[in-house]
Amino acid sequence: MAKILIPYGTSEGQTARIADYISDLLQAHGHQADTLDLKHAEHELPDGYDAVIVGASVHAGKHEGFVADFVRRNRSRLESLPTALFSVSLAAHGDPEDAEKYVKEFEDSTGWQPDKVAMFGGALLYTQYGFLKRMMMKKIVSSKGSEDTDTGRDYIYTEWDGVRRFAEAFLVYVDRNPGPSS
Repeated sequence: MAKILIPYGTSEGQTARIADYISDLLQAHGHQADTLDLKHAEHELPDGYDAVIVGASVHAGKHEGFVADFVRRNRSRLESLPTALFSVSLAAHGDPEDAEKYVKEFEDSTGWQPDKVAMFGGALLYTQYGFLKRMMMKKIVSSKGSEDTDTGRDYIYTEWDGVRRFAEAFLVYVDRNPGPSS
């Protein structure tokens, strides 16, 4: 049984939902999995974990700065463990080249090269936005050619089967490349 930490950053909650889903899945496979909201946590990687899956969402073309700070601060420890990154963005749903660019920029800015990377579609939560953000998001989405402009509803783009496959593939990787405390 591996002990896996899932530190994440989220702005609107979809990355947290994905982190919780991964945690539940890892636990169902007999592992210990703990999530950690980096917005409300210490910035040191806790001791005793065998692997780490970092989650970060993209807003305005960048991952959260506090997630990048966490990775930079803990980079040497992350490099000694099996690690993964999942990036959550609207681009992952409709513009994979942009989604890959965001991940590359995150890796370049932190100096960290995770062992596994996944990009998941996020959510367009019109009903939770204020008027200005709702109109701005509608304009952005429309300019990208999407027809998802009905501001009276939300759009969830996360492909949960892909999240499951990513988590299970990471478990296989951890089994083959155990961390120092395994």
